[in-house]
Amino acid sequence: MTTSGKARTQDFLARLPLFNELNAHGLDNLASGTTEVQVARGEMVFHRGEPCVGLHTVVYGQIKLMFVSPGGSEKVVRLIGPGDSFGEALMFMEKAYIVSAQALADSLLLHVGKAVIFQELDRHPGFARKMLAGLSQRLHSLMNDVEAYSLRSGTQRVIGYLLKDEQCKNGYRFRLETSKTVIASRLNLTPEHFSRILHDLCAHELIGVKGREVCILDIARLGAYQG
Repeated sequence: MTTSGKARTQDFLARLPLFNELNAHGLDNLASGTTEVQVARGEMVFHRGEPCVGLHTVVYGQIKLMFVSPGGSEKVVRLIGPGDSFGEALMFMEKAYIVSAQALADSLLLHVGKAVIFQELDRHPGFARKMLAGLSQRLHSLMNDVEAYSLRSGTQRVIGYLLKDEQCKNGYRFRLETSKTVIASRLNLTPEHFSRILHDLCAHELIGVKGREVCILDIARLGAYQG
């Protein structure tokens, strides 16, 4: 890696939440084991069964983690955007990837090798706490998903997704983060069921939808539907 390339990587690392408490020496060490990975929209980052030898973090773009059946159908388990990371748990377990990863937009990733991560974990307790917090948060999110799939209706899951932003209020507008098909898979719904729920919420004048643009019309009644 050239000096300018290393400085660029350090700059990227310093701006990511997982690494922003590391000092210059720690960032320099991480940069020595980091590779920039540019992924075009639709391109695979890795496939299930490939070895996991580090973690990926997203500088810009969006990645989906998914299971793919032998017949080619897919189940999206997580959407990953800028500042987020993936692969930590399998890196620690020294296991192969159990999901596949694909870019939903042109993306820049950093792949940080496990050797330099383990060195910084030994040297920097704050970094270790941050990584543990991230893994714990992910486990909590997974348990919430299991609860939602088991105990909440499709309509309740969709409303929960629409109201996840704390800024939500009447008149609040936002753009769906990716296609309706991908969001439906993430919510454990068929695309047809997801579209039908959106149509019903529009018919009851709870939301407005135009393409991927959504407007919250009646947050109080949406919250009552969510239960």
